[in-house]
Amino acid sequence: MASFLYRVGRWAAEHRWATIVSWIVLIALVATGAATLSRPLSDEFTIEGSRFQQVLDQLREEIPESAGGIGTVTFTAEDGFTDEQRAEIAALVEEWTASDGVIEATDPFVTQEQLDTAPEQIAQGRAELETGRAGLEAGRAELDAAEEQLAAGRAQLEAGRAELEAQREQLEATAAQLPPAALAQAEQQLAAGEQQLTASQAELDAAEEQLAAGRAELEAGEEELAGAQTQLDQAERLSELTDGVRQVSEDGTVAMAQIRFDSTGGSLDPEVTEEVQRLGDELTPAGVQIDYSAEITTDLASLVGPAEAIGVVVAAVVLLVLLGSLVAAGLPLINAVAGIAVGLGAALTLSAVVEMTSVSPVLALMLGLAVGIDYALFIINRHRVQLAQGMALRDSIALATGTAGNAVTFAGGTVIIALAALSVTGIEFLGVMGVVAAGTVAVAVLASVTLTPALLSVLGDRVLPARQRRGLERKADNDATHGWAARVQRRPWLAILGVVLVAGALAIPAPQLRLGLPDGSQEPPESTAYRTFDTIRDNFGAGASGPVIAVATLDEPAADDATVTELQLDIAEDLKAVENVDYVVPFGVSEDRDTLAFQIAPVDGPSEESTVELVHDLIDGADALGAEHGVQVGYTGATVANIDISDQLADALPIYLLIVVGLSLVLLLLVFRSVWVPLVASVGFLISVAAAFGGVVAVYQLGYLAGVFDVHEAGPILSFLPIALIGVLFGLAMDYQVFLGSGMREAFVHGTPARQAVVVGFNHSARVVTAAAIIMVSVFSGFVFAELTMVRPIGFGLALGILVDAFLVRMTFIPAVLSLLGEKAWWLPRWLDKILPNVDVEGAKLERQLGTGVAPQQH
Repeated sequence: MASFLYRVGRWAAEHRWATIVSWIVLIALVATGAATLSRPLSDEFTIEGSRFQQVLDQLREEIPESAGGIGTVTFTAEDGFTDEQRAEIAALVEEWTASDGVIEATDPFVTQEQLDTAPEQIAQGRAELETGRAGLEAGRAELDAAEEQLAAGRAQLEAGRAELEAQREQLEATAAQLPPAALAQAEQQLAAGEQQLTASQAELDAAEEQLAAGRAELEAGEEELAGAQTQLDQAERLSELTDGVRQVSEDGTVAMAQIRFDSTGGSLDPEVTEEVQRLGDELTPAGVQIDYSAEITTDLASLVGPAEAIGVVVAAVVLLVLLGSLVAAGLPLINAVAGIAVGLGAALTLSAVVEMTSVSPVLALMLGLAVGIDYALFIINRHRVQLAQGMALRDSIALATGTAGNAVTFAGGTVIIALAALSVTGIEFLGVMGVVAAGTVAVAVLASVTLTPALLSVLGDRVLPARQRRGLERKADNDATHGWAARVQRRPWLAILGVVLVAGALAIPAPQLRLGLPDGSQEPPESTAYRTFDTIRDNFGAGASGPVIAVATLDEPAADDATVTELQLDIAEDLKAVENVDYVVPFGVSEDRDTLAFQIAPVDGPSEESTVELVHDLIDGADALGAEHGVQVGYTGATVANIDISDQLADALPIYLLIVVGLSLVLLLLVFRSVWVPLVASVGFLISVAAAFGGVVAVYQLGYLAGVFDVHEAGPILSFLPIALIGVLFGLAMDYQVFLGSGMREAFVHGTPARQAVVVGFNHSARVVTAAAIIMVSVFSGFVFAELTMVRPIGFGLALGILVDAFLVRMTFIPAVLSLLGEKAWWLPRWLDKILPNVDVEGAKLERQLGTGVAPQQH
């Protein structure tokens, strides 16, 4: 590899303008691709195949209007809303509802009136029910009296019929003895009696029909009353379930409207949300302040802001101090800018086909800027040393690319592998984040071994003025009695104890680490998203900002709407009985009545620990709840998604850490051909990680020094931060280990005593590694006050981690331990020495082939 890079460096130096123009063309191409093909980035994090994602997919299929994204808008009027303002807000809500991409917007005043009048309507309905029941009772009494009269009439009719039959029998018995006139008269009397009985029977039949009609009417009335009773009971149960729901604050100064969007992805369409904001800003009445939730206002157009530039300025100052020339100091910055331009441009172009979160390009920017400067610095510094020793310009450029460039390539490779290994977690957005960052680092390495040699060729001797050449010559010595490593070597146990105590103190809060994803409370305090979150929390309860969505699936569709309603209420009441639930709102039924949706508002905010416990309790109790009601229950929504993702990332963290530590052992075993050095280096890496985790938890979760770092509300740590931090810190820690340790090994291999080799190797690399570490810390520190708030703890963690790893671990802990180990530090079993390939990181073999007299460990 060193020989290949030597040829690459020489070609780039000889064809400097072709190389530079090629990079300019490449930058133009990716910039064009990013401008024309890139899609909006997202702040939504999801894991395909997760429980919450499966439930959400089911909800989208069964009840699509309940699965759309939801945004919240608050209206504030200090003196309360006038009738005119209410009317104008109602008109604005209608405009929103009519907008493309919006399913529905709620009028907060209409909704609140419905909520307020519900108890009165229920009471009025019960009064009407009692009146109707009293009327039915009176009707029943009248029917009973009529029944008695009808029974008496029937008895009289039967008695008359019996008497008539007796008369007929008597007439038949005496008919032969009666004169014809008397017989005719008797028969007429019997016929008249028969007619009278028939008329009475008809009257009784008519009365009986009337009575039957009255009974039917009474039964219908009873059924109607029973139905009204059921509706009132259900209305009362629903009122109890939704007790606490408000759309207008109790003091009447704040109103909250919800907008349901027709969105199928994890994020809302920016064009739709921009139209919502435009209408709101134009149509909101005078005297009313309007604010939008983070879902509506998320603006990812600007990945960096003024704060990030501060880190670059500090890096430039460090370069100027180290290199002593504006021209020379500008080269690493140009290299870094070219690398991140190509890397980020390519990433944004790929966003057309790959869903990408907003953190992905920012993390890539962070790393690309830092390593782009550092890698170019190592090559430039090596080139300057060689020039100071009299080497020809292009020979020096080629050799610096073959030696320091080889170390840069190997170091960059470790960073790339560590970042790409994020894909093994099985979490898609994290894998994309790692690949994007790894790609940017790869471009930074490519720029370092091609563009940097070309720029050095253009500058020629101007990279090293004559007055600086003498200074460099004085610094290029092998004195093993001076410098920081020599002081550490005099009291190694004290140095080790000091590092352990400092890093241990920083790591104390680490076990309290609690993971989560950002909500409105993490937005900047001056933003409309934070004002919305804060206003809702103060006036409507923190849980209103992050409801949990429950979806119940029936084995068979319900027979009718009444059955569905009863089942909804039964399930909702059981859901509300769960601890930390504020209220439950049934808010959707599928057309075939086999899927029900519920909105559960937690007592606390979406990132609070009680809400995490609530979601776990709901999930743990899903089977029991489903068995009781004959349904299958699942949970989804942003709050559930955040908690589920955080849990999965927490589960993946130990596995990833094991992979990274194992990888570090293998890589360092290849580089240093030693058993102890990789073990000590890996232990040092774990110390750095623990300290970084502890610092992040202390500031961003527990709120220590919150004012200093502009943390206005402490909360859970970004769920993917630990894994990302481990990957990045591992790669960068290996960089410093390679640049410092390889010099020590080369000195030892060339006959320098083990303890002396530690100091000699350290002194040859410490100055440039110190500058590189300061640059890294400066760049990452700039992101502590980034525009994108979720990036801030990442910047802080990386800055602190590099600070600890470079200055405490690599420059203090490692030299102290290696000094104590002496020659044992470089021990390797013979059988292992035979099978391990010889990784010439420093390009010493190349130097021997070329016959140069430049010490290989000098960068």
